[in-house]
Amino acid sequence: MGNTFKTAFLITALTLVLIFVGRFLGGQNGMLLALVAAAVMNFVSYFFSDKIALAMYRAQPAGREEIPRAYQIVERLTSRVGLPMPRMYVIPTESPNAFATGRNPQHASVAVTQGILNLLNDEELEGVLAHELGHVRNRDILISSIAATLAGAITYLAEVARWGMMFGGFERDREDRGGGLGALLMLVLAPFAAMLIQLAVSRSREYQADETGAHFTGNPYALASALAKLDAYAKRLPLEATPSTAHLFIIQPFLGMSLTSLFSTHPPISKRIARLTGRPEL
Repeated sequence: MGNTFKTAFLITALTLVLIFVGRFLGGQNGMLLALVAAAVMNFVSYFFSDKIALAMYRAQPAGREEIPRAYQIVERLTSRVGLPMPRMYVIPTESPNAFATGRNPQHASVAVTQGILNLLNDEELEGVLAHELGHVRNRDILISSIAATLAGAITYLAEVARWGMMFGGFERDREDRGGGLGALLMLVLAPFAAMLIQLAVSRSREYQADETGAHFTGNPYALASALAKLDAYAKRLPLEATPSTAHLFIIQPFLGMSLTSLFSTHPPISKRIARLTGRPEL
């Protein structure tokens, strides 16, 4: 029920932001266009947000022949815990990371980077894949995928407003709509709305997926070891990600110094390892 409420909240938030922007830019007609745009975006975010996220990172479909270790591990785990076999993808980058997406367990996808396949041993890779299946079992992949699409849409609206202001698109009707001041306000509010969407995806979901994944494998130390490796190697070979999709990954990808703290959707690796191993955080 919690994730259902959050999903409804996110869709409502996008609709309201679009209506606000439409009213500001085009009055009543703009508001009607915004309602149509919101309906389309809500449909797209529900049915296609997973495909959008996979396409953003050039994820390629992969089967038993392309990624035999990962495929066999997921096949074994899903059979053991009673989940449908997700579609598997590989992301062509040496930066080690992984994410799960989809609207439900029947339409789930798990993507791994080439780097994570090269870095981890079998037990550690099993821990990571069990974590991603934990997201599937906990049914938080839908809200994560929708949040990625909606945050991206709101950030895009802010970009449109910024360029419009730069090229004089907001000069007309300055007195009626606040002109440049209103556009400037929108530039502040739109990224803030995107940030709220990010924060709606609770950081506790990573703890829960860690716990579920460790339960699936019966080996929390393997996932703890994998997290330590991923944290170290991802800093050497950072995966550049958009703020709107950063929360999807098992560890926080690189966002740039100015945005890292603002869009931090992951708990510290040291705390996750401490919870998995039952040892105090160093």
